[in-house]
Amino acid sequence: MIEAAPSVQSTFIRRLFYRDSELRAGWRLMIFLAMVIGLTSAGNLVLSHFLPDANSVPRFVVREIMDFVIFLIASAIMGRFERRSIGDYGLPRRGMFGVQFWQGIGLGFGAITVLLLGMRSFGVFHFQGIALRGVDIWKWALIYAFLFVLVGLREEFRSRGYGLFTLSAGIGFWPAAIVSSALFGFGHRGNSGEDWIGLFNVGLFGMLACLLLRRTGNLWMPIGIHTAFDWGETYFYGVADSGQTLPGHLLNSSSNGTAWLSGGSVGPEGSVLCTALLVILILVCAALFPQVRYPNFRARERLSSEAVTVAPC
Repeated sequence: MIEAAPSVQSTFIRRLFYRDSELRAGWRLMIFLAMVIGLTSAGNLVLSHFLPDANSVPRFVVREIMDFVIFLIASAIMGRFERRSIGDYGLPRRGMFGVQFWQGIGLGFGAITVLLLGMRSFGVFHFQGIALRGVDIWKWALIYAFLFVLVGLREEFRSRGYGLFTLSAGIGFWPAAIVSSALFGFGHRGNSGEDWIGLFNVGLFGMLACLLLRRTGNLWMPIGIHTAFDWGETYFYGVADSGQTLPGHLLNSSSNGTAWLSGGSVGPEGSVLCTALLVILILVCAALFPQVRYPNFRARERLSSEAVTVAPC
């Protein structure tokens, strides 16, 4: 029997929704965002009921965990349909908090240290002694370490996880990286004390994180850098982090001079010296990690072929 040729209408509909054998990237992103919005709305209702104080520390911590878990669940569901793993979206279990993470920790703490020393050489930043004593030193160090690991995980996977992978499939990696980094910077606009230089530097850090993701194959190094940079700002040096100054910092410090150089109310991230440092880091990391390792769109084909059972001859 001769099968009927597919109609023009059915062919058009298939091309509208599918590219090759996979749902088009735009539709997949819409499904993913719908899940994230739905889960976030439900989670916020639960949070409002059990932790009504929006400014409380427990609510902030629970919110960080909840947001990360929501993106993890939505990514896992999409991965189930796409025959991909969370690792394909940049967060593999192999290497979790491993060498690359600790390399990122060293790079992040080194970066904030170099930045503040540079600001000190220009006379716009000053160290003023130790603020904590005794057990408080270790208590606050551990509190902020835990807090900023959560922040690093949530912000990196939310901004450069499933969404970046899928958008890359539609428009290419670097255009997707620019969009992702712009949204990352724009998302910090609500922080008190932020200005346009600070937001630009947040977006520039997003480009550094995208570069490291592309060259190392995963997000563990960017997560380490993010964690240590924030920890160094907030706890160790006691400076503003994206316009926010928190209690429990190890060192007392102060800044003065023009805002474009000192960072003003934003903190070090609002200084043009931070812009220069990020550009240098991008160039150095591009030289240190020359091989492209991400994204791996063939992972779907690999997982599909592994699922095929070959009968004995």
